[in-house]
Amino acid sequence: MWEVPPSLGKGGREGRRGNGLARYVAAAALARTADGGAVVAVVLLVTSSGGSGTLAGVLGACITAPHLLGPFVARPLDLARDGRKVIAAACLLYATALTAGVLTYGHAPAVVTGLSLAAAGTCGPLLTGGISSRLPAIVGPRPRLRTQRRAQGWDVATYGIGGTVGPSLVAALSGWVSPTAAALALAVGAGAAAGAVLLLPFTAPTHDGDRSAILKPGATLALIARTGPLRRTVYLTMIVALSVAALPITAVHMTKILGVEPATAAVLTAAYGLGNLTGSIAVMVFPLTGDPDRLMRRLALGVVAGLLTVAASPAFTVTVSAYALTGILNAFFFASTLAARTEYAPSGARGQVFIWVAALKITSGSAGTALAGSLTGVTVQLPLVVGLLAVCAAVVAATVETRFGRADEKRRA
Repeated sequence: MWEVPPSLGKGGREGRRGNGLARYVAAAALARTADGGAVVAVVLLVTSSGGSGTLAGVLGACITAPHLLGPFVARPLDLARDGRKVIAAACLLYATALTAGVLTYGHAPAVVTGLSLAAAGTCGPLLTGGISSRLPAIVGPRPRLRTQRRAQGWDVATYGIGGTVGPSLVAALSGWVSPTAAALALAVGAGAAAGAVLLLPFTAPTHDGDRSAILKPGATLALIARTGPLRRTVYLTMIVALSVAALPITAVHMTKILGVEPATAAVLTAAYGLGNLTGSIAVMVFPLTGDPDRLMRRLALGVVAGLLTVAASPAFTVTVSAYALTGILNAFFFASTLAARTEYAPSGARGQVFIWVAALKITSGSAGTALAGSLTGVTVQLPLVVGLLAVCAAVVAATVETRFGRADEKRRA
């Protein structure tokens, strides 16, 4: 199942790297499946027991909103002598808090359930961006570009698995057993991820005992803002996240103009999810090549093409294909942003950079969902058009910024 490079002999470096990557994929897939399915489990738990939609939304937000605190819980990862223990502890706390939240629902005040779920959500960034920050050490300090990009492809695949398998597992177990059982299964997965994380290769800290060398969250954000490639990574990631966040909202309203049942909106969102997973597998088998800064701009335009296809789709079958295509293209773009974070982030702040970008992406995606909800009242395609125009503007800004930066470098030389 895993693509393990051939060993160079017993205890050989390549064999260890392959084993480390296999363990990494197992840990990341388990953690991200738990994180990806938790909000669905919480919403189903509330609605299936007769709770109001408002309560379901509030408790769902309790587990998703704390992801925005990621940059402020990321510094211990860079400070730690052994970052594996920080991530493993986060996985265990996530599992414990999710279990507590689920088991207290209906048996204790809703605020108790909400606080438990919020504690789980606070650990979420370490299960996503935190784990990704361990990948560069696993592939080695100076890996071949193809080896590094293939490893990043595996990482993208675990996000695809988490975003697809997590909700699907919850839906299946909720139907067969109950939403409570589904949520507890996710908690077990997060607990298993803790064990898998501890099996990852040890990475020595970069601060060499000088903890004052590790930047604080505000200083890390300032570093990102003044570092051209990282700055472009952030705003391209945010704008693309804002644009694709319109797809689930648009799916519901497009069923009306396409003349199909509203329930078929689920087919469109499933097509996007499967497309995203397919794209994740594709970048794993065929790693991206080239400069990440340039790749991000080109692949962002690919997302524009996907959104344009969705907006112009004349029939339901074409729309399904367009959603799948957009999912594939967004997976390619996401892989390029992971490459950019890996190659441009300083080693002493890599964990914080990964989690800052992830937190800003989540914020932008939430804003995109809200914006799409308000714009669909004007016309169904308007959120898609606004999104693709915003991505085009971001690509133009990044291109101009890059060229001016190169011109400045030439003048200084």
